Amino acid sequence: MKLKRQPKILKNIPVELKSLVKTPITIAPNATLLDVRDILIRYGIGRLVVKSGKKSIGIITEKDIARSASVFSKKPIGKVLVGEVMSKNLITVSPNASIYDCAKQMTQHGISSVIVQDKRQNLVGVVTKTDLVSTFLVQSTASLEISKIMTKKVITVSPDDSIFEIQSVLFNNKISRVVVTKNKKPVGIITYRDFVPAKTLHKEYVTPMEREDISSDSQLNEFNVNQLSYLLTFSAKDIMTKEPFVVYPDNDAYTAAIIMIRQGISGIPVIRNQKLVGLITKSDIVNVLASKGKLNSSNV
Repeated sequence: MKLKRQPKILKNIPVELKSLVKTPITIAPNATLLDVRDILIRYGIGRLVVKSGKKSIGIITEKDIARSASVFSKKPIGKVLVGEVMSKNLITVSPNASIYDCAKQMTQHGISSVIVQDKRQNLVGVVTKTDLVSTFLVQSTASLEISKIMTKKVITVSPDDSIFEIQSVLFNNKISRVVVTKNKKPVGIITYRDFVPAKTLHKEYVTPMEREDISSDSQLNEFNVNQLSYLLTFSAKDIMTKEPFVVYPDNDAYTAAIIMIRQGISGIPVIRNQKLVGLITKSDIVNVLASKGKLNSSNV
């Protein structure tokens, strides 16, 4: 029996790594997580490279802030130093690496960015999943259905689940987002970025604008000295992104990639008959690049 030939997923259009490399915003190891939090919000980014001299010595992300601000932490983020919680095991590539090398590193290590360093280990720049998804748009042949690469077993929470429960779900399952569902319909999505704004931290770090927003919400009026009791006053519906963008299983992955890039998001619920059936993320698209468009037969 002759096997059905797999359609070509990626065009043979070379993309040089140097066209993707960006100069990252950096921070010193003796800065605080409060400093990190302010920079991430100001620039709408998800990570900072920790730099000492010309060398990168670590990376700190929204996930690190969420962990440090969790109910398990007794230390306020204004007292936690970057060097104490940053990831020191940097995954790096040389300026001569290919976009596929970057994709493979991200896939193998479960990370969202790689550091580009020269032979002397000086920081050249950073390449993120967002950069690679943009590359996918250039190379895609528009022949890959979302159903072929999406995650079918999606971990969900309900609108009334507490922040404590949501943090536990994210940490214990080693995932970056959860879909909030009601009657199996996606009504929101929560990522580590939703834990970065000060409304989920101590009130002493709330900006005047955020304080005004919080005061106008009857559910957010009461602040507690104890961080655990304070965090437990919030639920998924308080911090989730409501009415998330959705796609369908038979949509092309190209469509999902465009939505992610234009809207600045990293994951989209997949629905059929208004019910959640999957989730497609930037990681799924990076995996396609890592395999150079050669999917496993079980996925096709």
